[in-house]
Amino acid sequence: MKIEIWSDVVCPFCYIGKRKLEKAIEKFSFKDQVEVEWKSFQLNPDQKTNPSINTLEHLSESKGWSMEQTLEITSNVVNMAAAQGLVFDFEKAVVANTRNAHRLIHLAKESGKGDAMKERLLGAYFSEGKNVDDFATLISLGKEVGLKEEKIKAMLETDQFDEAVDQDIYESRQIGVKGVPFFVIDGKFGISGAQPDEVFDQTLEKAWAEFAKSNPIFDMAGNSVGESCDVDGDC
Repeated sequence: MKIEIWSDVVCPFCYIGKRKLEKAIEKFSFKDQVEVEWKSFQLNPDQKTNPSINTLEHLSESKGWSMEQTLEITSNVVNMAAAQGLVFDFEKAVVANTRNAHRLIHLAKESGKGDAMKERLLGAYFSEGKNVDDFATLISLGKEVGLKEEKIKAMLETDQFDEAVDQDIYESRQIGVKGVPFFVIDGKFGISGAQPDEVFDQTLEKAWAEFAKSNPIFDMAGNSVGESCDVDGDC
């Protein structure tokens, strides 16, 4: 059963939602049958990377908030993140365009490291104050999750995966995604935002029930089922 997630690297609720989903999957009886795929989404595709200001200053300027208002709003998000075991530092977070980060995730997906790359980029942005649009930083982060430096460089220096990022964004529009994170489970069930834990738990169970009905190779207990004869002699 596949879970597709539209998400941006600089979206705080995307990181919080990731943790909530991970907790739900860990408790899920059929977690070994779950596949997670990260999809690209840019909250601000025209954002100019600007390492000279931090995210607090950027929010204050772009939203027209006072710094006092900005600190109050972001402190609430920091507390929400802390409840999921995450450490957010908006004072260090660098304003950056995320397109290259999304291309790096696509590169990582080719070798089954998409989730690890997504996690590393989120941590780099929210906790470590790294510029997620800087080529040297992206190369370093990619190497940390096991990608080859020459492949990362080749991707960054060309338009590789540009079309893949655009396709993800196009798909998000087709299904009506207005904000992220947006989770689509088995192509049928959607969760918008970092919902309460029970929403993830209940939706996973509901999606599995539907998945098991439409996939005869699995039964409701998650067992693989092939052609067979039963103990009553029915074949």
